[in-house]
Amino acid sequence: MTPRHPLTPGRAGTASAVLALVLASAAAGSPVSAAGGEGGDVPQGTVVYRTTAQFTTAGRVRDLLLHPDSKTLYAGSDDLPETTETDESGLRVLEPADGKVRSTVSQAPGPTGALGRRAVRQLVAPLPGDGAVFVYPLRGIGTAKDGDAAAAGAWVPGGPVTDAAPGPTPSTVLVAQGSVLSEVDIATATVRRSLTLEGGERFAYDRTRGTVWFTDLGNRRLHRVDVTTFQVTSSVELPPVGDGFAGFTEVDPETGAVWVGLDTLVVVHDASGKRLGTVKGGGGADMPRAAGFDAGTHEAFVVWQDTGDTSQPGSDGDGSLTVHHTRDLTQAAEPAVLPGNHAQSGSAAVAVQPGGATVFVSDPAAGRITRLERATSPRIVRGPEDRTVTAGAEVILTAQAKGTPPPTVAWQVSTDEGRTWQAVPGATSATYTFRAAAADNGRRYRAVFGNGAGVSRTGPATLTVTAADTTTGGGGTTPTPGGTASPTRGTAGDTGGSGGSADTAGASAGGSAGGASGATVGGTGTIPTGGALASTGTAVASLAGGALVLTTAGWVLVRRGRTRRTG
Repeated sequence: MTPRHPLTPGRAGTASAVLALVLASAAAGSPVSAAGGEGGDVPQGTVVYRTTAQFTTAGRVRDLLLHPDSKTLYAGSDDLPETTETDESGLRVLEPADGKVRSTVSQAPGPTGALGRRAVRQLVAPLPGDGAVFVYPLRGIGTAKDGDAAAAGAWVPGGPVTDAAPGPTPSTVLVAQGSVLSEVDIATATVRRSLTLEGGERFAYDRTRGTVWFTDLGNRRLHRVDVTTFQVTSSVELPPVGDGFAGFTEVDPETGAVWVGLDTLVVVHDASGKRLGTVKGGGGADMPRAAGFDAGTHEAFVVWQDTGDTSQPGSDGDGSLTVHHTRDLTQAAEPAVLPGNHAQSGSAAVAVQPGGATVFVSDPAAGRITRLERATSPRIVRGPEDRTVTAGAEVILTAQAKGTPPPTVAWQVSTDEGRTWQAVPGATSATYTFRAAAADNGRRYRAVFGNGAGVSRTGPATLTVTAADTTTGGGGTTPTPGGTASPTRGTAGDTGGSGGSADTAGASAGGSAGGASGATVGGTGTIPTGGALASTGTAVASLAGGALVLTTAGWVLVRRGRTRRTG
């Protein structure tokens, strides 16, 4: 059995819970290296399916169908063994978001045409706009839509219906009655044509290629039937595995590959019958019971159930959902654990929302439907950069990551060269701004992003803090006899004019936002010899954008200009 993924919660996590998970990794190392970051508990971009809701509003669910037009969720239901006094059988129409029951169609015609309460065993196809075609015991073919008081239906002559699929025309269905394959009229259950095979009872129909794949597990063969001629055109050997348990037979509508659940594995053949490979569930002990496909993502979704017999090796009572690329059968997402989903009360069913963002899985034993949503662990897009600033300057660190759902962020700091990390209180946005202190010199900072799929960390940024020069108010040189003077604190980049005006550089004391980008604050300047200050040695004082120069003959106001020095 697949071990539970540590980041796949049983319920949808809140933003605060995810943030707590991020903060809890403050002292964690970096076991996984990834471009754009140090790594995390899972590789960046890891796909998982999280349980976001569970519905117990449809009794013992036998099958599921997500209607492509009305977007409602149909459940074919039967009574739970422990609640036989409650009417839970029928066609349930549910809200996909919360499982709220929109309506229930529990009445359908019996073999004589009399209405009665009927369980729904299989959902065959959606009706245009809304509604579904379904199979009900023992030989009933019914139709109903949301709000109907009763279903329309008719009984197929012959034995019990063991499997069904949409027919080659909108008015027909294909049904298996053991080893007999027939095309049947939906409204009247009249058999239009039939074919008897060597054995078997399950099949899948590839409408695009006009092919039925009929599984004869007893003889370990898969028969290819041409729907136009209704004749067997080829047969494929199936592997002799296990005890001969048949889970499902499904066709990928996009590629035409046929997927057959056998015992504890899935055997996959391409549209011509060539073996492509096999798929196994976690641990190898669970049984494949249902499969669904999504053409948009080119993925197959397989539901595995535990045997429900804990005396069997590998049995733990839990099932799982696995996702595979249909082109090469490789894993497309981390396995999702389905607690308590076992086969003692029947096979599970699956319905996949187009695009694969949401998946619904039934659990007949527990009488519930689990809604799972796709999540992708954060992928680092931008990390913080090293900074060099003076003490008191503002520091701005920025990080960015993408993920589904959008990840939360928490900043961490290390005072021991990255050996250990602590959360920075209150730093939970993509930009972290603070004033540098001398004690921050050498500290490292990183951002940790997390969501329900995992946690990813940026690479660390090192902060270098230099001492602010307070001798001359911000980086000037001490005046010396002969005319050297300290520059005034003014607008960064100003220079003094020739003939005695002073150079100025830097910004106001305490730094500016420029310090966040690593700019050095402060500078020095000298007055050319022979100017007004050379005769007196008097320092320059700042006065409303100009410099006041004192001489023995009086005073002169010299405006600071941006003239290039020539002397």
